[in-house]
Amino acid sequence: MKFLVLGAGMMGSAIALDLVRSAGVARVTLADAEGDRARQAAKQIGSSLVEPLPLDIEYYDDLLEVLSGHDCAIGAVSYRYNRNLTKACLEAGVHFCDLGGNDEVVSNQRELDSKARDRNITVIPNCGLAPGLANVLAARGSELFDSVESIRIRVGGLPQNPKPPLNYQLVFSPEGLVNEYSGRAVVLRNSKKETVETLTGVEEIEFPEPYGRLEAFHTSGGASLLPEMFEGKVRELDYKTIRYPGHCNRFKALLDLGFASTEPLTIGSNVMTAREMFLELLKRKLGGDDPDVVLLRTVIRGVREGRPGELRYELIDFFDKNDNITAMMRTTAFPTSVIAQMLVQGTIQKRGVLTPELCVPLQPLLDQLRARDMKITERWI
Repeated sequence: MKFLVLGAGMMGSAIALDLVRSAGVARVTLADAEGDRARQAAKQIGSSLVEPLPLDIEYYDDLLEVLSGHDCAIGAVSYRYNRNLTKACLEAGVHFCDLGGNDEVVSNQRELDSKARDRNITVIPNCGLAPGLANVLAARGSELFDSVESIRIRVGGLPQNPKPPLNYQLVFSPEGLVNEYSGRAVVLRNSKKETVETLTGVEEIEFPEPYGRLEAFHTSGGASLLPEMFEGKVRELDYKTIRYPGHCNRFKALLDLGFASTEPLTIGSNVMTAREMFLELLKRKLGGDDPDVVLLRTVIRGVREGRPGELRYELIDFFDKNDNITAMMRTTAFPTSVIAQMLVQGTIQKRGVLTPELCVPLQPLLDQLRARDMKITERWI
């Protein structure tokens, strides 16, 4: 199997690391517009199977040339590139997976579904943690019920040692964070799709110590296509992000003040947007390499074998000091790597543009992730 990983940042490098450790992988091309970053990431991975490559994906012809000779490409760049990457992969006849996270971009990718099926190609947006793994747990877990009443998905990446004022440390791009916190989230209420404001619906949620009582609130993108899948079938469905208490209201105050505005600002002779400045400040102030933790809980309630029941999936995953990769890198990159391999191996045979909840089988995914020491528990109540 030959893979092309686009983007040599935190997630792309972790995807490449997992791929080279997997049986049957013959080559991983790790491409980035900054050639030095690709080379440095390949050096840190330390495998002869990784070939670093300078590549600017905005040069379409160059991208097509590089895609040739690979079985699958994996997008670990900003979601704004994913539609063009999808088009290029379809033209090159190469399967494609990406980290997604933006509902509008995924909708644009889905417009290419018939072309993908005609080309016998599968495109899987929204791989990763949430959207991704959490959604597969919800979709496949629901199949074990006679009928489902509610699906609640709660996921968050947190610093193990929180620091005020936001008690948060960037575990992926600031652009991705602000994207999740902006706009509206899609939920099911009374079996119908609705949208709600992000950074609302704050609730308490509890995990084992040392985390204890936390908060969860609506963010965008995490539900992926679950509301569409279950409309008319499930009464209540929502996705919320987990943070330390007080984070939501503090961040919402910044957004209410216009810090994420895309309107141009003229400061002296400089023209920028508040959003550009805000993203840079987040990068500077919330960056760091303190150890993190990822918390996941997916709860499905319904009727099984004639009786009310609850199925609960949980994961607590930690920074890996041996490989020096964060919990968010592990829980985002490893599911993406496994899904891409399942696609090339033929475990996933559906064709078209399909998010993971529509096409990824649960047990093979769980088996592979548990083999990577991701302790996902499954409990019936």
